[in-house]
Amino acid sequence: MTEKIYKARPNGAAALLGIIAMYFAAIILLIVGAGISRLLTVIAVLVLILGWIPLCGLKVLRPQEALVLTLFGKYKGTIREAGFYCVNPFCTAVNPAASTKLAQSGESKSSTLATTVSLTATGTTVSAEAYNKKISLKAMTLNNGIQKINDCLGNPVEIGIAVIWRVTDTAKAVFNVDNYKEYLSLQCDSALRNIVRLYPYDVAINVDTTGDGMADEGSLRGSAELVADRIKKEIQSKVNEAGLEIIEARITYLAYAPEIASVMLQRQQASAIIDARKMIVDGAVGMVEMALERLNEKQMVQLDEERKAAMVSNLLVVLCGNHDAQPVVNSGSLY
Repeated sequence: MTEKIYKARPNGAAALLGIIAMYFAAIILLIVGAGISRLLTVIAVLVLILGWIPLCGLKVLRPQEALVLTLFGKYKGTIREAGFYCVNPFCTAVNPAASTKLAQSGESKSSTLATTVSLTATGTTVSAEAYNKKISLKAMTLNNGIQKINDCLGNPVEIGIAVIWRVTDTAKAVFNVDNYKEYLSLQCDSALRNIVRLYPYDVAINVDTTGDGMADEGSLRGSAELVADRIKKEIQSKVNEAGLEIIEARITYLAYAPEIASVMLQRQQASAIIDARKMIVDGAVGMVEMALERLNEKQMVQLDEERKAAMVSNLLVVLCGNHDAQPVVNSGSLY
């Protein structure tokens, strides 16, 4: 199904004035013709009874809105330009996602509750938005919430994304899928799971995230832009059939799942401590080596191997210890 533009001019104001004038003429004709001709009376009554039908063809569109029209089940076209139109009154506007509410801009729960109307006759509750068949062409933000997914190492992580999207082909959105909003939400969940499973949370060795057979340093935490771009392309490939365009996808939340968060925090702390200790030891060894070289150059003290080992041990204890060393003054001889 390909979108086609419905050929209509924004002449709704003129049509409305014409309908009002027709009603006034019918009332005058009814009053005047009552004593002149029965035929005039019948015509006036028919106009008064059926004159409201052209009102069904009056459509008002705001900027960045579209209206998909069908006539007895056949697709007639889409109105995209803003204006006040008068179309075939038997044309029906179609939007299967009119009453669908997602966690996105302009469709919060508060607005849904505000437009809910209670039908006391039937005992049911119907949303007024269900009767608004206009399709928004604006860029909208979809936030499906936080999902728990296992990364490539099997660690459960919680991740949430925000997807900016819009409708580009109204005919595909209405006729190719049952509900394009629910379809988009489902494809976002599926694409997110497919991509997240390819990456570890942190950089891991011997992990190929690009599919080229070579280990790389890709990760969810360190390659957020790359991951978001792959998610965007994955979603776009799935929603082309629905006439939707994915403008942008961004990771809004990323964390380990609560059941392993404390363990992973201890692991990160241990890794940081090890790296810090390694840096301290490397620096201490360099300082001890420099001290021995300077002593040999100045020939201040002649130390045998045993005394050198004792000096190295003492210096490493002083330099690598967590507490200040307590010096011991030797007032005797060197040996």
